[in-house]
Amino acid sequence: MNIAIVDYGMANLRSVQKAFESVGHTADIVSTPDGVAKADRVVLPGVGAFADAVVTLREKNLADAILRHIQLDKPFLGICLGLQMLFDTGLEDGVHQGLGVIAGTCVRFDVDTVFGLKVPHMGWNQLHMVNPSPLCRDLPEGANVYFVHGYHVVPTDKSIIATTTDYGRPFVSSIRRSNLMATQFHPEKSQKVGLKILNNFATM
Repeated sequence: MNIAIVDYGMANLRSVQKAFESVGHTADIVSTPDGVAKADRVVLPGVGAFADAVVTLREKNLADAILRHIQLDKPFLGICLGLQMLFDTGLEDGVHQGLGVIAGTCVRFDVDTVFGLKVPHMGWNQLHMVNPSPLCRDLPEGANVYFVHGYHVVPTDKSIIATTTDYGRPFVSSIRRSNLMATQFHPEKSQKVGLKILNNFATM
């Protein structure tokens, strides 16, 4: 079983790798299309700007390899920006094309203007289970995970929503469609709950 963590220069890859190692799984950091193609499971982490990240994936010829992996229905995990880029469009500093895997849009939180809450949303918050996902196997309702983000996704197909989280109002905190899964939160920063999620992905 080969887990590949995609390196495109916009994530703390080592923290994700160490989290997998701590639950007994080897994960290789890869930066080429061939490295993605050889993997049984692919993890796409990310922090930073939506448009820059998508452009970088395309420039490094990683986008097509990632899309091929998803089309083959191999297990895939997007983390934070790695979730957002799966969508059709992102609205950070204009309208930008995403990878187009999931119909919908990545939008900025408006809870600062509506509710007076801080944006980015940063810190611990609870997961509310909506639809079954292998990532959430044996997790309790209300499990706490760690977030750092100013944008959130709005999928067209609500059936792919696995969990929501409340920040002023509910937002999508993870999705699942067949073997495609992605989280807005950071499992690698979410202590025991996050390690459980990564182990669930590695053993699904």
